[in-house]
Amino acid sequence: MSAKIGQRSTKQRAAVAAALAEVDDFRSAQDLHDVLRRRGDLVGLTTVYRTLQALTDSGDIDVLINSDGESIYRHCGQSAGHHHHLVCRKCGRTVEVEGKAIERWTDAIAHEHGYSDITHTMEIFGLCPACARESTEAMS
Repeated sequence: MSAKIGQRSTKQRAAVAAALAEVDDFRSAQDLHDVLRRRGDLVGLTTVYRTLQALTDSGDIDVLINSDGESIYRHCGQSAGHHHHLVCRKCGRTVEVEGKAIERWTDAIAHEHGYSDITHTMEIFGLCPACARESTEAMS
């Protein structure tokens, strides 16, 4: 992921991009701001939000809305290509998945209604195997 994001590259924007590239799961802007502060990077929260928006607009990172309605961000492992996510509601573990059936369905629905040049997002929230086991064991 490049620190150049369609805006003038700065040390602060590069720090945001680097922090995001180091984490494996989706993180909120506030979470990333905390990571940067702990590392000693002096980056304002507004700069974090602007950088995340620019990285999202350029397609360098993915954004989704979690179950609390908060935008969370991640640099995905698939450098190109449309994909979807399985997201654990408890721990945030995320798995990138292809959704060929979803792609066929969205194309068919769009065609049926005369729409073209469509886009969509699909995130599936649940419990990952480890959290599901933990939840089951806690109930026992």
